[in-house]
Amino acid sequence: MEINVFLNYIKQDFLDSCNLYHQNQIGNSITIYKEGEDFPELDDYQLAIVGVEEERNSFDNEGCKDAPNVIRKSLYQLFNHWNDLKIIDLGNIKTGYEIEDTYFALNKVFMTLMKYRIVPIIIGGSQDLTYPIYQVYENTGKLVNITSIDSRFDIGQDNEKLNSNSYLSYIILHQPNFLFNYTNIGYQSYYVDKQSVDLMKNLLFDTHRIGNIKNNIESTESLLRNADIVTIDTSAFRACDAPGIKHNSPNGFSSEDGCKMTRYAGLNPKLTSIGFFEYNPSYDINYITANTLSQMIWYFIEGFSLRINDFPTIDSKDFKRYNVKLEDVNDDIVFLCHKVSGKWWMDLSFKSKDREKYERHHYIPCSREDYETTMENELPDKWWQFYQKLM
Repeated sequence: MEINVFLNYIKQDFLDSCNLYHQNQIGNSITIYKEGEDFPELDDYQLAIVGVEEERNSFDNEGCKDAPNVIRKSLYQLFNHWNDLKIIDLGNIKTGYEIEDTYFALNKVFMTLMKYRIVPIIIGGSQDLTYPIYQVYENTGKLVNITSIDSRFDIGQDNEKLNSNSYLSYIILHQPNFLFNYTNIGYQSYYVDKQSVDLMKNLLFDTHRIGNIKNNIESTESLLRNADIVTIDTSAFRACDAPGIKHNSPNGFSSEDGCKMTRYAGLNPKLTSIGFFEYNPSYDINYITANTLSQMIWYFIEGFSLRINDFPTIDSKDFKRYNVKLEDVNDDIVFLCHKVSGKWWMDLSFKSKDREKYERHHYIPCSREDYETTMENELPDKWWQFYQKLM
């Protein structure tokens, strides 16, 4: 399928406004589907920027559809440090007559990129766009993990229509279901009712309050290493670093936190898409939010450029293996540490009830601290959580 029928090219007058004076700026050094040129061949590209100017299912955030080109303008002015990476900007998804038409177009573009093994960087638009992105994975028949950097869970109310406040419920309830795990990084308790927290625990999902995360932002590395999809709500960041959102907050992650987390996401060889949503230029001040998000994208690309294949396999000899015996636990707790990257994993392959179905989820990213906790005869919560999923 020719996906250019679903895409609007980048107009020349927009490029002329981007202040591109140096050949090594991103806007001058990547391939851009631009006005007056043929649609590029997709062979050999590794990353694709795709804008989605869609807000009809946003939750009270009119104006977020204007975000893609504002983010893009800031991103283009940054410098390209990755001569070996082939990056393409495919422009913006054409907005359909009905929102389902936009979802369909995004789905088809994403499906083609997956076929070419190109990782899309989605710039929205509202966060409900995560739903059609997730639906693409149905065609693979593989269970996937979603990690959300968000101040809320976005499960909405009973019978609430699909929108940016309820998209997660639609993913959870969608049949057939291919969601293995959902991880929230940075929820703020005063925005989340206790019943929702309890529901996340009952579903064996992985949720982390912002206070716990900010005290140790490095702990997000293992959380992001387990993701196939990363979806980012701009409201997760404090207003001084990201004022460009209607529902902003004085509390949240800093821009530095965001750059660290997106770099971790880029390093993850398992991750196949990342999306930045809910930015609303009409609320921004001096393009602070656009600069924050564009720098987060820059760090994602930086991480991507440094990827190595350090994911465990049954026959891999690149790992040190540690067996820890706990009191009152029949089986050893098995840890793996990659000899080069130093990243840690827990091996639960011996407990899988369906080896083929759960093959991609036998190895759980963790940290050295998890290993040290186990050495003190304390079973990590993460081990028990995923043990129950695999049983």
